[in-house]
Amino acid sequence: MNDPLSTSAASPLAVQRDARGVVTLTLNDPARFNALGDEMLAALQQTLDALQGDESVRVLVLAGAGKAFCAGHNLKDMAVHPDLAWYQRLFAQCSRVMLSLQQLPVPVIARVHGMATAAGCQLVAQADLAVAAADARFATSGIHYGLFCATPSVPLVRNVPLKQAMEMLLTGEFIDAHTAQAQGLVNRVVPAEALDDAVETLVRAILEKPRVAVAMGKALVYQQRELGLAAAYQLAGQTMAANMMDEAAQEGARAFAEKRKPSWKP
Repeated sequence: MNDPLSTSAASPLAVQRDARGVVTLTLNDPARFNALGDEMLAALQQTLDALQGDESVRVLVLAGAGKAFCAGHNLKDMAVHPDLAWYQRLFAQCSRVMLSLQQLPVPVIARVHGMATAAGCQLVAQADLAVAAADARFATSGIHYGLFCATPSVPLVRNVPLKQAMEMLLTGEFIDAHTAQAQGLVNRVVPAEALDDAVETLVRAILEKPRVAVAMGKALVYQQRELGLAAAYQLAGQTMAANMMDEAAQEGARAFAEKRKPSWKP
């Protein structure tokens, strides 16, 4: 039986899984700065679909091989397909990947080095958490070539204050890692040599928590964000009540009352 997470040497996506349930997806097309072409997007979607129902998975890390995290779509490929239906299919395919990242029941951490531009910046914004090397740079640069980064704008304006997001979208200029952190695009900025350790710190903090609570919480955050205040509170209250019925939360409550550390099932 074929492993749905297995990849060949020629695959644009490298998949690794450790014994803890931490899956690392490495965009593996360094010659094209890990561009999100048809093959890359198809490989991402196939893998995310396989992970969706896998309860052994606890955390997903997104990384890039070579000098860059991801340069977004390849404009050379786009230039040779001057066809509306082709463009619609490409952007729908990319949007499906982005939605799959949000719908995944485990946290997604972007491990960012080099540049993250256009749809590559979109990947960073779509991730639940992001750690960047100090030399990383971010841009929604399509406007330089007459193409407003419309789909990257969707998660960008949900991470970055509107005027800062509009400056990125309208000028296409790069921001550095520390600016990205100050504006809310990434959580942490560390020296390049400390990037893996910083990601691991977040991974360990997540692994200490019950998977069910993390999954319910992630889903709730994204759902309530799109609702009005009253509806958001109603959904949040329902989620907390359901969460409290789970054995992990019951054990946490008992541990709190008994002044001890919770003992959760792995």
